[in-house]
Amino acid sequence: MTFRLGLTGSIGMGKSTTGRMFTDLGHPLWDADAAVHRLYAPGGAAVGAVSAAFPGALKDQAIDRMALKAALAADPGALRRLEAVVHPLVAEDRRQFIENARKNGAKIVVLDIPLLFETGGQAQMDGVAVVSTDAETQRQRVMGRPGMTAETFAMILSRQMPDAEKRALADWVIPTDTLAGARAAVSAICAEILERQDA
Repeated sequence: MTFRLGLTGSIGMGKSTTGRMFTDLGHPLWDADAAVHRLYAPGGAAVGAVSAAFPGALKDQAIDRMALKAALAADPGALRRLEAVVHPLVAEDRRQFIENARKNGAKIVVLDIPLLFETGGQAQMDGVAVVSTDAETQRQRVMGRPGMTAETFAMILSRQMPDAEKRALADWVIPTDTLAGARAAVSAICAEILERQDA
C-alpha cells in the first residue's frame, strides 16, 4: 500500500524546503502549485477552458497568471468559476501521480497542498504533516519575497486557516525553525509510516 501523506502549512512556514527533504529520502512529491503551472502552460489541460472563461488571460498559447489575477480581482464571482474548471483537472493530475508512484513501488507519496484543510482535502489523505514556525519568523520570510507587501501578506493570511488550528488537526507537526530540526522530524515521520506498513 502507498501511504498518502498530505503536506501543508501557511505561507512562509517552509513547505517547499520541507518537501524537498522528503524527496531526498526517496519519497515522490506532488506539488499542487506546480500542477497548476503545468495545466496553464502551452498545451496544458486547463488552457482551453480557462481562456474560454477568461479570454484576456490567454497569452502565447498559455494562461498568463498576472492577467488572470487581474480578471479575478475585477469580478467577485470569478474565482468560483475558475475553481470549477481547474479543481477537477488538478485532482486528476494528482490521481495519476499517485497511481504512477504506486506502480513504481512507492511506500509513501507526499502531496504538497497549500490549502489542504481549507478545501477538506485531508479526507483523501492517510495522514497530514503541517510545517510550522513562529509568527515573527514567518513574517520575515514572507516579507523578504520579491514584490511582497504587508497588504498582500495580510490578504493571503486571511484566506488561510490559522497555524494553531492546522497544528491541532495535523497528525504530525514539522518545526521549521532550523533545517536540522525539520530534517529530523521528516526522517522520524517517514520511519514511523514505514514501520506501520511493515507491522
